[in-house]
Amino acid sequence: MLFAVASRDGKEINQHFGHVERFLIYQVEDEVVTFLEERPVEKYCRFDPEHPLRAHTLKDTADALKGCRAVVCSMIGEAPKGELERLGVEPYVIEGEIEPVLKDLAKVL
Repeated sequence: MLFAVASRDGKEINQHFGHVERFLIYQVEDEVVTFLEERPVEKYCRFDPEHPLRAHTLKDTADALKGCRAVVCSMIGEAPKGELERLGVEPYVIEGEIEPVLKDLAKVL
């Protein structure tokens, strides 16, 4: 099972979905967590006062995350959360060390 993780340091889930410029992709199999790769994405939040829904960016992000069961981040707004769900990507808001969090998520998904 593949997970996309929002992390600044590669150790903790500690990044807001909208601030991510790359996701760390992990595989969880038989309670073994393995880092596979980084996948670059366009940052969703541009601090635009109008803050329009950036559906094109979310679609590109969803395309970059093909094969991932879920996106795990420390925070996500309702609009991108809903759009990701509509595109078939499950967002989870969780903070903590990457490995134990992914092991726990893999058990329930």
